Amino acid sequence: VSNLQGPRYISPAPNGGFVVSEECGDIKVFTSSRKLLCSLGSKYGHQFGNPAGVCVDMDGSILVADEQRRTVHLFPEHGTPVCLVSAGLRRPAGIACSSFGHLFVADAGENCVKVFKYRVMP
Repeated sequence: VSNLQGPRYISPAPNGGFVVSEECGDIKVFTSSRKLLCSLGSKYGHQFGNPAGVCVDMDGSILVADEQRRTVHLFPEHGTPVCLVSAGLRRPAGIACSSFGHLFVADAGENCVKVFKYRVMP
C-alpha cells in the first residue's frame, strides 16, 4: 500500500482489511484486497489533530487516539462518532480494546497505560 502521508499506527479489521493512521492527517480504511475503502475524515466530516493509535473492536467500530487533541474517538460503522475520552490524557499514543469492552491507552505524556470501560456487556 503506497501513497500514505506519514503512516504511523496500523490495526487489523475483522473483515480481513486494516486501518492506518497518518501523521497530522487522517485515518485510512482498507479492504482485505488492500483497496482504499474510505478515510474517516471524509466519511464522518471529522477533523483530526494528530491521529496516533488505532484499533477495531468486536463490533467493527474504529477507535482512534488523537495526540494533539488528547482524545479517543469511536467511529461506528453506522452512525456518528462518539468521543470516549476527552480528559485525563496528556499524549495518547497506542491503543487497544478487549472483547470485554475495555479500552487500553498508552499515555506517552505520563509514561503509563490507562484503562477505560467503554461498553457495558449484557
